[in-house]
Amino acid sequence: MNLSHHLPRTPALALALALALTGCANFMPPTQVDALVAPQWQAPLPHQGTVSQLAQWWQSQGDPVLVELIEAAQAVSPSVAQALARVEAARATRAAANTALLPSLDASATASRGVTQPNSPVATTQTIGLQAAWELDLVGANRAVSRAADAQVQGVQAQWHDARVSVAAEVANSYYSLSTCTQLLSVAQQDAASRQETARLAELSAKAGFTAPSTAALARASAADGSSRATQQAASCALDIKALVALTGLSEPDLKQKVAPNLIKPAQAAPFLIASIPTQTLTQRPDVFAAERDVIVASAQVGAAKVKRFPSLTLNGSIGALRYNSQGTSTTLDTWSFGPLTLNLPLFDGGQRAANVVASEANYSQAVTVYRAKVRQAVREVEEALVNLQSTDARKTNAEVSTQGFAESLQATQARYNQGLASLVELEDARRSALAAQSAQLTLALERNLAWVALYRAVGGGFEATPTTTSGL
Repeated sequence: MNLSHHLPRTPALALALALALTGCANFMPPTQVDALVAPQWQAPLPHQGTVSQLAQWWQSQGDPVLVELIEAAQAVSPSVAQALARVEAARATRAAANTALLPSLDASATASRGVTQPNSPVATTQTIGLQAAWELDLVGANRAVSRAADAQVQGVQAQWHDARVSVAAEVANSYYSLSTCTQLLSVAQQDAASRQETARLAELSAKAGFTAPSTAALARASAADGSSRATQQAASCALDIKALVALTGLSEPDLKQKVAPNLIKPAQAAPFLIASIPTQTLTQRPDVFAAERDVIVASAQVGAAKVKRFPSLTLNGSIGALRYNSQGTSTTLDTWSFGPLTLNLPLFDGGQRAANVVASEANYSQAVTVYRAKVRQAVREVEEALVNLQSTDARKTNAEVSTQGFAESLQATQARYNQGLASLVELEDARRSALAAQSAQLTLALERNLAWVALYRAVGGGFEATPTTTSGL
């Protein structure tokens, strides 16, 4: 229902209405909600960290190939592209929301020629005009929608950062896995060559009658097992290469050429410092920040749904010029109007507005629940990464001692075997132990790298929770 009144006739109506209506903020649920977080981390913090700026963490690794692979993967990642598209869409939505705060202005122009009345001469009529309209945001509904649009832009920008961090972490994990796989392949090939040589000597000894045929058979079986292990390890490395090809979009020959020089030495992730207070760390999580923005958006939607049940005011105005030309005589007529001031009073809609309020409140409750779940998940991921780091650090010395000890035992057993003082069974047992210890040490180094990458992701990957425009967009 529209009730139109001119402002000069009813000034008290507009004044009373403006005083009666309260701000939209009074209709909105809280934009900030509590999420219980422990005052300190339960897992021990790494103390050897030196890098504090995670935004440049990959550059601090001292491995330009890794940085190049990450940049290539981010450039072709569909998840990053989708996140960037959401940023552009959110910016467009924000621009549209901001227009509701400003008056609208339209221009029109017409021209006609003909006979407007019987027995009248031919005449030319030309008109031009401007029409303006402005919805008076008495309760701040449009301002709330504008702020919600800003929050949505900030949230999707955080998601864009999160997508880039996820891609970087995935590339780093594959790169570290390939590096470790290459080291394990070298160990497996050396072990296979040693077993092959032992099998060759055992075969000669059996043919000469110095050893039993069963000893030669055991040596052949051991050589075959070593060769199978090396083949399996080579296949695993090939799979890591193909995973990097899929992630980066580079051709396989180019990728192999890039990474080959760096695979001869173990890759090692650089340590870094993290905040000792969980709440400080969680503010650097892009997913937590985005979930918090979603709460702000949902709160504004509740307020907007509620104020639609209240009256609204729209002010209109126009300026026009008319020129009438007939038989050489021109007549000009200028017009203007201020108003009407239109009062829109909702009376009956079958419960649609009430239903919209209920739906928006349900969405708000869901946004709050998701936000709190994101906080709990963030705490869990940081704690798990810290536990894994502490575990790998505690096992490092034992792994080194174990590898060194079994390697020395293998050397001694090999010497005794060459002198005929040890059996082939003893040699194979020592070889298996040495191989297992060396493989475990390399796997532990990979596990530690993956734990650092997991911690990098868990603490936000260098995200800064500020309402500034994301760099690189």
